[in-house]
Amino acid sequence: MLNNILLGKIILKKKVMYHKAKHFGLTHSSVVACSQELDLLLNQYQEIQAP
Repeated sequence: MLNNILLGKIILKKKVMYHKAKHFGLTHSSVVACSQELDLLLNQYQEIQAP
């Protein structure tokens, strides 16, 4: 259950980041912040998947 919620958040965060990057460029502060948030979500997901 938690996996599905986390995956949904990851997918949404990716879409938001791609949208911001398309409009502002990859180095814009809002894109970098979004990327960092995505990294945190991915780390959480990876921790859950670890045996």
